[in-house]
Amino acid sequence: MNQKTIHNFIWAPIFLIGVVSLAFGFIWILHPEPWLLDQPANEALLQTSFNELFSDDANKFLPSYLIVIYRFFGLWLITIGLLVLSYVKITKLGTKQARLSIHSTLFLTLISMYYLIFKYLPTSPLIPTLYIFTLFLGLSIYFSSRITS
Repeated sequence: MNQKTIHNFIWAPIFLIGVVSLAFGFIWILHPEPWLLDQPANEALLQTSFNELFSDDANKFLPSYLIVIYRFFGLWLITIGLLVLSYVKITKLGTKQARLSIHSTLFLTLISMYYLIFKYLPTSPLIPTLYIFTLFLGLSIYFSSRITS
């Protein structure tokens, strides 16, 4: 395989992680009731349904609170996505230092996400995305070991 193709397999999967993070961020920000996107996982963690939770008078402002929390989460995802996209665009992961930096950051982030999701939200619909991100990172790391630079 030629070096240009190998290089594309280094930066493109990381770029896709940024694109998907950005897209998910916009989904969480724009959805009118974003806690419903992962409703079964949330209700399992809370051990109650949202209907029951919202019916209690003490929780009448809970939807507003959840909107703020999920909007913040969406903003965080947009920020991470834009940072990853910017880093890849600027560096094209052309140096060993650039690759090691983004690979180690994403590796630690994914390990943390695996822990949080499997400990607290084992029925989350985000688990397939986590596997896809891991595949993308693995591909980038693998091809990084194949490039001569």
